[in-house]
Amino acid sequence: MLKPDRQSAGFWDHAEWEQVKRGSDPEIKQWINRQMEGSSVTCVLIGSDTCTRKWVRYEVQRSIEEGKGVIGIRIHNCKDKEGNTCAPGDTDFGLFNGKTFDELFPTYDWADDDGYNNLGDWVEQAAQVAGRLDLEPPASKPRKYSQCLR
Repeated sequence: MLKPDRQSAGFWDHAEWEQVKRGSDPEIKQWINRQMEGSSVTCVLIGSDTCTRKWVRYEVQRSIEEGKGVIGIRIHNCKDKEGNTCAPGDTDFGLFNGKTFDELFPTYDWADDDGYNNLGDWVEQAAQVAGRLDLEPPASKPRKYSQCLR
């Protein structure tokens, strides 16, 4: 689903998240915060259950507080290993500074909007809107251009 040059762009390892989410709330927040260090854009993958996930709202709120760009990508048209797709997900994550997610951030459809070829442009546009293209990477970590959430 990803181009080879995007593998090291800071996408989370699902297996690592499964282990981390067994920790306490402060431990989970600390892990999320570390994962977001050096990123300029947060990419929220919107599936059928995303808006019910406890930590997605926290990640979006942190991104807003840190002045990161944010984009939503609907993934309901993406086929799983059996060839099935899921129902479109809701973006009702609550209000952020009095506005909805859809009022604040662009949302794309991975399949219909050709995410395979356009993800880089979407991330760059979100970084420009947030004024984050001039960020310097942290001295100890490579720069992450996106952070995808599920």
